[in-house]
Amino acid sequence: MSITTEFLRRPLMTGAVAPSSRRLACAMTEGIGLEQARTVAELGPGTGVFTDAILARLAPGARLVAVELNPVLAARLPATRRDSQLTVVHGSAADLAAAVGEPVDAVVSGLPWTVMPQNRRGYILDAVTEVLAPGAWFTTFAYLHAAWTPPARHFTAELACRFDRLERSKTVWANLPPAFVHRATQG
Repeated sequence: MSITTEFLRRPLMTGAVAPSSRRLACAMTEGIGLEQARTVAELGPGTGVFTDAILARLAPGARLVAVELNPVLAARLPATRRDSQLTVVHGSAADLAAAVGEPVDAVVSGLPWTVMPQNRRGYILDAVTEVLAPGAWFTTFAYLHAAWTPPARHFTAELACRFDRLERSKTVWANLPPAFVHRATQG
């Protein structure tokens, strides 16, 4: 079962036609304190490219809670990664607080923000800001070719309203399609 197959079956739920590259995964996980984190949340882990990058950076004893809406991908992820630090929750990212049960030191998101309805996007961003510990980072990515579109501009504006600090990475050309990372934090 590939991400392409799941995209064809459930395009609004899956959001990506190809898996993210390792280079994008590196850009998503660097500089956000994962090495010191106790609890990290991942939204929309899909096939696990970001999951692997997060797990590689976590210290022993830390945990990763990955929340996946797609039932096929949610079942596949723990079956292909037998890691005691990983907990996969099949459910909505809007229910993040219930999934993690405590403040988190980082949230890494692979969600398809620009294809979801604005109200759902708002609920999920509210859930993210609710669980982030003070000074913790939220990272997500956007495709370069779509950055000028109204949904992408609205999403960037929503991030700017919710977070005190918003950064944009250099373009990751080694991704299909090329992408960049949003990094955001409060305080």
